[in-house]
Amino acid sequence: MTTTPDAAAPVLELLDRHSPADDVERADVARVRALLDETADPWDRARPLHVTASAFVVHPGSGRVLLRWHPRQNTWLHVGGHGDPGETDPVAVALREAREETALADLRPAAGLVHVAVVPVGAAPEATAEHADLRFVLVTDRPGDIRAERPDAPLRWVTAAEARELTAEDNVRRSLRHVEDVLRGLTERLREHRKHSSQERPGIG
Repeated sequence: MTTTPDAAAPVLELLDRHSPADDVERADVARVRALLDETADPWDRARPLHVTASAFVVHPGSGRVLLRWHPRQNTWLHVGGHGDPGETDPVAVALREAREETALADLRPAAGLVHVAVVPVGAAPEATAEHADLRFVLVTDRPGDIRAERPDAPLRWVTAAEARELTAEDNVRRSLRHVEDVLRGLTERLREHRKHSSQERPGIG
């Protein structure tokens, strides 16, 4: 790739810092890189393969993951979707989509890119397009503030193990392995912070 179009640059930067977990993800990353070579706008949803950004929202205090029911796929998935015109930063797209779909105003990134997955749009064999989905983990401290964007897209807090059972998508189960690692680290840091704070709290004389 001799030049990096502005729309592709943030995606390429994320891929350059990301280490695929297995051969499946390495192949998907290679396809995304090829897409960046082919087009100035990898977000263009008119292309059969185009970039999307999504997120697993987690609450370290309870160790839970937020899932959203997707009526089109007829299963529980995470949140996210397409970039709007002019958007090029995958993290910003994931944050916007997550806020729109959950109403959580305090969302913040917990890590960098955690998983890259190329997934078909719709059910096979009718699927005619694919999403090159860049996946992140976002944190909330206010899990009770969730509000579904639509009545047919309810939200549900579950453990990571429950999430694996609920989703029908193997690529989401693979993502959840990475999400669990991030969530475990966040929960441990929160536990240590609380322990440290309680030790420093002055006694009542």
